[in-house]
Amino acid sequence: MEIITGVPRGWPGDEAAALAVQDELRGQVVRDEPGPPPGSGLVTGVDVAYDDEHDLVVAAAVVLDAETLDVVEEATAVGRVAFPYVPGLLAFREIPTVLAALERLDSGPGTVVCDGYGLAHPRRFGLASHLGVLTGLPVIGVAKNPFTFTYEPPGPRRGDSSPLVADDGAEVGRALRTQDATKPVFVSVGHRVSLDGAVAHTLALARRYRLPETTRHADSLCRQALKDAQRALQQAQSDSSASSDASDS
Repeated sequence: MEIITGVPRGWPGDEAAALAVQDELRGQVVRDEPGPPPGSGLVTGVDVAYDDEHDLVVAAAVVLDAETLDVVEEATAVGRVAFPYVPGLLAFREIPTVLAALERLDSGPGTVVCDGYGLAHPRRFGLASHLGVLTGLPVIGVAKNPFTFTYEPPGPRRGDSSPLVADDGAEVGRALRTQDATKPVFVSVGHRVSLDGAVAHTLALARRYRLPETTRHADSLCRQALKDAQRALQQAQSDSSASSDASDS
């Protein structure tokens, strides 16, 4: 099992330092670019899975052809959790390993779709925005729930949407119905893709199911990669124990 032990230089180690980084980087988010045309080029889904018992985080990046939704390439990375659990700061736990997975890709990644938030975040700087600023890539966030924000239920048909609203009345995303009569997903700007563009990308990627194909593929891959990492860790521990027993005898 290969462990990615390094984290970016200057990566924060506590809440105060992480908040300062968010404050510094938030102003670098680009919200007024339309982004690549939906259904064209490459699009990459990223997702993570955890094993808290062994302090492991696994990231997966799956590149799709945006027109056909065929898988072009896959990559995974395994790391140690880079930051303690603090609500609103989950990106600091995940990004080093997500970056490692993206760096293993030979193609793309084109537009990146995160299973999480961008602007729709209490500090207006979720994983999708953080990843976008660090990489310079166009990134959108598509989440399964609205976090702390409110919304009116969108209409019942695919493509219906309604504003995702913060306490101050600002629109931070959209509740989007991707399939008729299913629960909506929650789309927000990450970096270099407008909200209208992010909604269009999400619909183009969710042709048959509630979740975008990018998310479905990345979720499946990171879960399998986590199982593989756990098996490898157990084998390494078993080999170490056997070696120790042999040396004692």
